[in-house]
Amino acid sequence: MKQSTAWFLACRPKTLSVSLSPVVVGSAVAWHDSGVLLWLPLLAAALGAAFIQIGTNLFNDVGDFLRGTDTPGRLGPRRATAEGWLSPAAVKAGAWLAFALAFVCGIYLVWHGGWPIVAIGLASLAAGWAYTGGPKPIAYGPLGEAFVFLFFGLVAVGGSYYLQTLTMTPTALLAAALVGLHAAAVITVNNYRDHDGDAANGKNTLAVRLGRPATRHLYALEMLAPYSLLPLLAGLGWPALLPVLSLPLALRLIGRFYREPPGPMFNNILAATAGLQLVFALLLTLSFTI
Repeated sequence: MKQSTAWFLACRPKTLSVSLSPVVVGSAVAWHDSGVLLWLPLLAAALGAAFIQIGTNLFNDVGDFLRGTDTPGRLGPRRATAEGWLSPAAVKAGAWLAFALAFVCGIYLVWHGGWPIVAIGLASLAAGWAYTGGPKPIAYGPLGEAFVFLFFGLVAVGGSYYLQTLTMTPTALLAAALVGLHAAAVITVNNYRDHDGDAANGKNTLAVRLGRPATRHLYALEMLAPYSLLPLLAGLGWPALLPVLSLPLALRLIGRFYREPPGPMFNNILAATAGLQLVFALLLTLSFTI
């Protein structure tokens, strides 16, 4: 395999929308509230979020390989380190480079947004490394979904809103929760698919702790809760209902999650769940901009 292709797959491009859509939503809410959109902070925040997710993915790639969790026979998509496409040292170096690029974006964002952005940026970088790195990786315990809800929901949307307005509002945090719940569902699909291998290797994810039946219910809750919270945006008028247009896709994915036996088919469900989050986020963005 070509090195360029290996690096492209290692970055997991199908799920990068999980980090980009919160930035768009947060900026849209800010534009609705202020009537102004600052394009440079928006671009820097989007690039920084993407680089943090890429770095986290690369650390996850090499970390799972070194811990013996990822092997060439895993159910999930093939991983660059486990398949021997890239060396562990190269993947680690790539992860640190992605974090360095995120840090460069953060320099401008700190200049623009001040000390709150320092806290957000450093916490995001530390959490990205700790997701698979360190003595007690987040991904090896039951807090993976909570991590994603926090950093790809509350922090990403809230931080993007703050960069535009230098303030925070309950509406921004509500929008953040809606986006974060669907982001958490992506991790639930991943952990449900990998349940047996994770349990055998001591990776005690929330799916392992709950078991498969309860994890199916968790996925349904994560997928449907954002729709149930939309009435809280009633102040927007009828545009608040636009995200409901994605509900049929969510219901179809829930049905597949319940029906499909655990296996490679869940790779498709994972990508489709990330796609649902993007569609919901774009419709939510439209709710705040029309």
